[in-house]
Amino acid sequence: MSTTSETNRKAPAGERVADWADGRLGIYSLAKANMRKIFPDHWSFMLGEIALYSFIIIILTGVYLTLFFHPSMNEVVYEGTYVPMQGIRMSEAYASTLDISFDVRGGLLIRQIHHWAALIFIAAMLVHMMRVFFTGAFRKPREINWLFGFLLLVLGMFTGFTGYSLPDDLLSGTGVRFMEGAVLSMPIVGTYMSFFLFGGEFPGGDFVSRFYSIHVLLLPGIMMGLLVAHLILVFYHKHTQFAGPGRTNNNVVGMPLLPVYMAKAGGFFFLVFGIISIISAVASINPIWALGPYRPDQVSTGAQPDWYMGFSEGLIRAMPGWEINFAGHTLALGVFIPLMIFPMILAVIAVYPFIESWITGDKREHHILDRPRNVPNRTGFGVAWLTWYVILLIAGGNDLVAIFFHMSINSITWFARIAFFVGPVLAFIITKRICLGLQRRDRDKILHGRESGIIKRLPHGEFVEIHEPLSQAELYKLTSHEQYKPAEIGPTVDENGVRRKVKLKDKLRAKLSKGYYGPDSYIPKPSVEEFKEITGGHGHH
Repeated sequence: MSTTSETNRKAPAGERVADWADGRLGIYSLAKANMRKIFPDHWSFMLGEIALYSFIIIILTGVYLTLFFHPSMNEVVYEGTYVPMQGIRMSEAYASTLDISFDVRGGLLIRQIHHWAALIFIAAMLVHMMRVFFTGAFRKPREINWLFGFLLLVLGMFTGFTGYSLPDDLLSGTGVRFMEGAVLSMPIVGTYMSFFLFGGEFPGGDFVSRFYSIHVLLLPGIMMGLLVAHLILVFYHKHTQFAGPGRTNNNVVGMPLLPVYMAKAGGFFFLVFGIISIISAVASINPIWALGPYRPDQVSTGAQPDWYMGFSEGLIRAMPGWEINFAGHTLALGVFIPLMIFPMILAVIAVYPFIESWITGDKREHHILDRPRNVPNRTGFGVAWLTWYVILLIAGGNDLVAIFFHMSINSITWFARIAFFVGPVLAFIITKRICLGLQRRDRDKILHGRESGIIKRLPHGEFVEIHEPLSQAELYKLTSHEQYKPAEIGPTVDENGVRRKVKLKDKLRAKLSKGYYGPDSYIPKPSVEEFKEITGGHGHH
């Protein structure tokens, strides 16, 4: 016992502290098991890191801004350093935002970094989810993680909305007024929800303080929990990887978390922070001093929401202003219908992994990613959704598009209405044809090799291009994907001639499966016999 104590006294102080902590928390054994965890290296995996680092930047700058912002709608007369606004009555929220911009050291830069980081955060999440979608990274066992990522995206959108509503300037007030109109369009409950949200008639005297609590405490707290859960599941399930030699569903080829991955991740964090800071220093965003304080009887010219909310506004702008009378009440269908379409579209995105799993009947775990070209229908759906989003974004800014391109706003609105139905269908068909063309090109490369650019003249005078055979690694990459076969109902009459009853859901599943994985949805991979016949003969010049 005395020998052990003497040894501990001779150990460095840091080692004694580490031993003390490990004896109570078990940190060493946990770190030893996980700090050498392998992560694959591919540029597309950095998209999720950009979202994570942007969120950290938002939290850091948000904490700084809360030290100087006053979330109050009490009216004051501005006497700050910005001369054009002196003597104007405004809310304390707007006045404190002006103070942050012009009187707090570094305040304007921090405001700009906070806002730009929010825009980049949501953009990175959207692109990251598209990468996950197009490569099939949402399949078992990652369906729950897809839901976590989806909720982070939706909560990020509403956190951004509550955030840019806080300064109480004319632009943000117009956006809040737009939201209040959408809430009021909901039958029966709309009026009660509006009164609850604003504490009475719009705009009331409390909505800035209420939005502040939601923006600073409620939504970030939920997002923090979802983010931690998301990262834990990424760590637990191990990272997905693209197909390649030596890569299977049972291993991960890459670099260890410590020290390689952590060093690269740390450098990438500062790179993201630096780029956002440069953008914030040279590109002004949300100059509230040029807009003035919010007044319910005024609307700022060219009022547009941030890009991620343009989808919802575009739905309402493109929708005809229909109204009906029902049971003595006027229903504003021109607002209510888009308000219902918006969450329905989001719900389909959220449950898509479960829909595809049901169609394929595939219950296996997948850790190898798909190439988008090899799943043309899924890729087509993704591009169709993005096309839909862009069309509605144009509809949400139809006034600005009309001004900049000298077009009729009615023509743009009608274009959006027609393209809302036609655009996604065309995008799906074109994307599917491109994917099939790329599959066909891959098949030709497997059988005939890569074009070398070297022209050779044969003895009989014919000119041909010499093809170089692909390496084994390239051949594996182009042929390792699985081609699903459509699910079939099977015989409806058994061996005794008794007709069995086929359930409606089985018929639906078989029909969807045929449409999803039928013969027109893929180009068959070359067989081993075809490959040997061509490569062994005179197929390669």
